Amino acid sequence: MNHPHGRNRRLAAIATLSVACAWASPARAYRPFDGTDADVADVGNFELELGPVGWYSLGPGHYLVAPATVLNLGIVRGWELVGDFQNFVGLEPLPGEARVRLLETDVLLKALLVSGSLQGEGRGPSAAVEFGPLIPNVNGEEGFGASCDLIVSQRWEGLVLHANNWVQLTRGSLHLEWFEGVILEGSLEDAFRPVGEVFVEHEWVTGITEWSGLVGGIWRAKSGLDFDVGLREARLGDQPVTEVRLGLTWTFGVWRPEEPAGHGMSPHRQLVISE
Repeated sequence: MNHPHGRNRRLAAIATLSVACAWASPARAYRPFDGTDADVADVGNFELELGPVGWYSLGPGHYLVAPATVLNLGIVRGWELVGDFQNFVGLEPLPGEARVRLLETDVLLKALLVSGSLQGEGRGPSAAVEFGPLIPNVNGEEGFGASCDLIVSQRWEGLVLHANNWVQLTRGSLHLEWFEGVILEGSLEDAFRPVGEVFVEHEWVTGITEWSGLVGGIWRAKSGLDFDVGLREARLGDQPVTEVRLGLTWTFGVWRPEEPAGHGMSPHRQLVISE
């Protein structure tokens, strides 16, 4: 969650475009958003969240994101293991930077704290936490960091809301960053649902803030397979950001648990068990 699932946040070289693929969001654990939902994969289920190719621009710099990948595995009841990375390919040469950079390399744990409306258990909110280390990037920021995201989701008839409350210590410098985001979705029963997300992200040492809005949609092709599209416009400091996201989420069973995971699955995390 990916998801949330990041990039170098110091942005010290924004004038030289080195920040064009350096700003990060929480690990994306729910496409096509920067935030995630308060749900986890069932035990034995694997979720591949793949963006084969995307477009990212910051000011005059342009990039292909090929691929953007989040890997989720239900390991025990109410817990999943999350790994993610994004491969940025610069379409113009950047002074002092490699054209290809593997960024947002994270390994996180996500735990379901409260089973609620998102799992089909009552009408109250669901809650989860996603946390873990940030791993050094390839041709990006060196050093380790840490991330923790508290997620609250509420499902009503025809509307779903996910709120992300996240803090991070950046890689190497260990600067404090803060992220607040809200995801809105249409009815989970519909084959196609419109979606949107707004967030604000602030780096306390540099004082740089990003304001972002995303609109898009998710199409459930069949049980365990969703396709998504998203268009994001943002302002990073005084620089405009545009991003196009295209991808899919494929859920399948890796092993059969001895007993059911015990919580209902929301439609975007349907249970698919291998025979």
